[in-house]
Amino acid sequence: MSWASELPAELLCRPTGLVVLTGLDITYNAIHKSIWDSFCNNRRSDRVPLKFDVQEADHVYPKSKQKRTSYQWHIPKGILKRTWMTKHLNEVPAVVVVFYDLDWDEFLWKEKQMECATRVEIVRNSLQGQGTKVAVVLIQKNTPLPPGEDVMAAERASSLCNMCDISAKSLYVLPHTDHLIGYTIRLENAFYELSQSYYHLEARKVKSHKDFLNKTTHQLFYVRHQFKIAFFNELKQDSHTALKHYKQAYGHILDLRMYDTNMLEIKTMAGFVNYKICRLSFQHNIPLDAIAQFRKHIDFFKSTTGTPELAFENSAWMSKQFQVFGDLFDEAIKLGLTALQTQHPGFYYQQAANHSITRKQLCHALCMNKTGIPNTTILDGLDNLEYFGQRPWRQGHQSIDPPDAQKEKEGILALQMKEKQEDHSWIIIPLLSSAVAQFKKYKSPRMKRHLMVQMGEEYFHAKDYGKALMLLNKVMWDYRAERWSPILTSILTLSLKCAYLTAKVQEYVSNCMELSGQYSQCSIEEKSRIEKNLTKVMSNDAPDPEPGLDQVSVESAKSQWLSVKSESSVFTIEMSTLVSFIDCKARFIGDSTSADTKVKLEVYLRVTCPLPIRFSKLSVHFNNQVHNSKCEISDGRGITAASSPLEADGADLYLLPGKPRLFTFSFLPTADDVGSYIEITSVALELGTGCCSILRWVGTGTDTTNGTSPKLTTTDSGISTADQEKWQQFKSSSTMKILPRSAKLNLSLVHQSPSLLNEFYPVHINICNEEENAIQSVNLYIALENEHETSQDPGAHISLDKAEIGDKMKVKENLDLPDLKPGQKIDKCFYIKCFQPGTRSILTKVKYTVIVSVGIQHSLTCQCIKEETINLTTVSPFDVSINLQSMKFEHVEALHAEEPFLLNPEISCTSPWPIELQTSEVQLVCSEYIKTVSEKHESQITSVKLKKAESAAECLCLVSLATIQPSVSLGTYTVFWRRRKEDKKQDLPYVSTSFPLPTVNIEHIPISVSLKLPAYGSVKTLLPICYVIKNRTPYIQEIEVNMDASDNFMFAGNKHTHFRVLPGTDYLLKYNLFPLVAGHLALPKLHVNMVRYPNTMDEIIQKMLPTHIFIRPLGKSIILPA
Repeated sequence: MSWASELPAELLCRPTGLVVLTGLDITYNAIHKSIWDSFCNNRRSDRVPLKFDVQEADHVYPKSKQKRTSYQWHIPKGILKRTWMTKHLNEVPAVVVVFYDLDWDEFLWKEKQMECATRVEIVRNSLQGQGTKVAVVLIQKNTPLPPGEDVMAAERASSLCNMCDISAKSLYVLPHTDHLIGYTIRLENAFYELSQSYYHLEARKVKSHKDFLNKTTHQLFYVRHQFKIAFFNELKQDSHTALKHYKQAYGHILDLRMYDTNMLEIKTMAGFVNYKICRLSFQHNIPLDAIAQFRKHIDFFKSTTGTPELAFENSAWMSKQFQVFGDLFDEAIKLGLTALQTQHPGFYYQQAANHSITRKQLCHALCMNKTGIPNTTILDGLDNLEYFGQRPWRQGHQSIDPPDAQKEKEGILALQMKEKQEDHSWIIIPLLSSAVAQFKKYKSPRMKRHLMVQMGEEYFHAKDYGKALMLLNKVMWDYRAERWSPILTSILTLSLKCAYLTAKVQEYVSNCMELSGQYSQCSIEEKSRIEKNLTKVMSNDAPDPEPGLDQVSVESAKSQWLSVKSESSVFTIEMSTLVSFIDCKARFIGDSTSADTKVKLEVYLRVTCPLPIRFSKLSVHFNNQVHNSKCEISDGRGITAASSPLEADGADLYLLPGKPRLFTFSFLPTADDVGSYIEITSVALELGTGCCSILRWVGTGTDTTNGTSPKLTTTDSGISTADQEKWQQFKSSSTMKILPRSAKLNLSLVHQSPSLLNEFYPVHINICNEEENAIQSVNLYIALENEHETSQDPGAHISLDKAEIGDKMKVKENLDLPDLKPGQKIDKCFYIKCFQPGTRSILTKVKYTVIVSVGIQHSLTCQCIKEETINLTTVSPFDVSINLQSMKFEHVEALHAEEPFLLNPEISCTSPWPIELQTSEVQLVCSEYIKTVSEKHESQITSVKLKKAESAAECLCLVSLATIQPSVSLGTYTVFWRRRKEDKKQDLPYVSTSFPLPTVNIEHIPISVSLKLPAYGSVKTLLPICYVIKNRTPYIQEIEVNMDASDNFMFAGNKHTHFRVLPGTDYLLKYNLFPLVAGHLALPKLHVNMVRYPNTMDEIIQKMLPTHIFIRPLGKSIILPA
């Protein structure tokens, strides 16, 4: 019973000490109202846990009981009074505070002091012996001075304490200033200490009774006293001590002798104490202790049913225990506790719901057959019992047997009739809803679905058929996917009843189609009945009621079906998610077809219901909606019309159970389909005339039982083995590619590979029409694959007819050609210029339209495409090596400023084809630093023709000027060339190929030395030579010169000399050599050393001077005869 299992509000709340404020006129005194607001408003969590109440000074409080001196003859009537917790929470204060307006400098101090003492005495008298603490607060207008400075205040405070008979610690001052809230908080802390002292003394009073008790007759007192001690400690905010005493109270409960008359009281108190233990355990962050305590609690009391006629009370109590623990668990999780998927509040809510369901079942078993008029007055005062958990007709009775057997029977009957009036479904549904939320939160989908089914069943019992239908529809999707046939059949049966009672046509039809199929666990008779109802609904008639329904609900449903019948409805059912009695498969015949042939497809239909059925229309839908109208079959006979084998033509949609029917369609593709896929997007089958249901399969309507999940358990549907094999062998195919019609066109490309880098490479295109008819809209498309015109540096360029680049680079060309008659030819040429070596793919495509005949009467305009791709390799035509040499034809790495040097380009032909050189150019980048010696450069390779492995070279004399740059780029060397002409028709333009010249370092030499000498000398003939030393610096340079001796020459001149050379001037150093032998002789070495740069110039100077000279021998005189 709800009254026996409910936990009172005073047990569920958090106990806080009660402080009563007297002397405050909060109605007419604004200052008193502000003081009251400061105590009771905006109580944040950081303020002390106290409950404040305002009362008059003469308010009557509950009278204190006289202390017993002996318990020897005292027999307890119950465990805990219903009013005890409420009394100490809301009625008996821990502290009574007397507020009084009195300043220390009050003129009428004596009179005011006497009035204050009188108020305190009135409060003491009204407490009637309670141990409540009394305190006095003086409301003053001025802020008091620091302690010890106001002598008068100290004297008057002492006098007031004596007059009021209170200690100095119980007298407080409250200045009414801008900082009122600060003084209020300080007062609260003082009151909190007083309240803790009060509750501590109260707990000690209760504990002192233990010495008077014995375990023979006072077992209930042990439970009561431990509960009271624990409760006082909770009021004191000592939760650890409270938990200890609650556990002791629970231990005493387990020791009590239990029988039918006191079973309810013991279980009620056990539930209270268990709640307190679990709540404090969660509060102390020891959830495992809370769970262990709850399990212990349930294990002990689950079998204590009590009076058999009231067994439903035990289920109600058990349900409440699980519900309350689930609430505590959930509250702890919200405060930061971490739960697991295997241990969370959802399990406890589920168990609470299960016990409520058991309660409902017991109620139906024990209460429904009861007759007669119960004595309702026997339950008077059910909510105002003296003790928790007792029966109203025998309160305070603790014997084993009831005192009045007749009253006991009447009371049991009254409780059964009261239970009979309960609507248990609305107790179960919230519990299941809480459990569903928890299992959803912790990702347990199967448990969530199971509980949702239970919720649907309870909504059905509660006659809320709309919500029941909604919940069942949500879970059926998952049970269909997981292939649970028995569960799905049970849910569908309940859903069908809900759909009937709410007159939901679409849900009713879908449920009928599933229940009458081969995967339903219903009997053949039941399937036949359901199919007949389906036929009635689709004929716009009302169906027969489902068996086992409430007659009142059936009558209401019939009126709803009449209103639905008057309205024609058309709705769509997505069959891909249902396990229906109608199966559908569709496929294209073949994977691809050409644009000039018909597309063929087949649709296979099969019904597994027990009775034949006629459909009204079959249609196939495609991604190109133009074809939808070409694949339709309509049957206008009506759903109830019969059919004979003679009528089974293409437009007959009458299907027999277990007999598959094949329907064939064909159509011509459109021009938009060419090159793409035609896809079956859906297959639609219409059922009914007045009420029309469109059964829609997404895609090819593949049977939903095909897949990786376990198959549904099938019943005998009458399908033969041969038909089943045909059905299994029919493989669905949803797409067909439409290929362009094969082009009857001869396309050939003539060229000579490889191409040369930078040349305009010609490719000749020969096109010949081999069609039977003329071709039109002929278009020639040429493109480089994997190249983009938008790129900043394309690797090649294509031009049609002319070998030129034009305004911009192109990687594709498009050209419209004239119409070609059968057998007509046309030739075109395009040029490709490749800027990078490598292999490229060149796509050549010819598109055209032609009219072709399909069958006898159909003609079709087809677009045909002929493609040819060539892979073109590009190679470099030649390699160029560039050398820098001195005037002595020696290789140099660096240049000397104002010294001439030679630039020698050498061209090596690597082309497999002969090439023809037109000319060459040298572009000097820094013409202000590097210049040619001659005014005009003439190419030395003009009109040179090279074959593979042949070379050509030229020489150019340059001079470098003085510069501050350490390195200078010389520029580029450009060669103008083309492939050598093989015939006069081929006239390719010359193209240029540029090569970068090296970057050189220019060294600044402070002096230069040159040698003037004849081209040759003769033996023993004077050979005059002159060394010219030039100072290139702006400073005077001191020079030392040494001339080495030589075995080949005698010389006249300074062998060692020292001189100065002015800036920018020349110094001549002359020697006369006398050759001693003939031949190519080494000249004597001249060593030059600069005093400013010692030992640095000699090696450089040696490179400037010639080292050898040719000396002729002496000729013999020929004496001619006279």
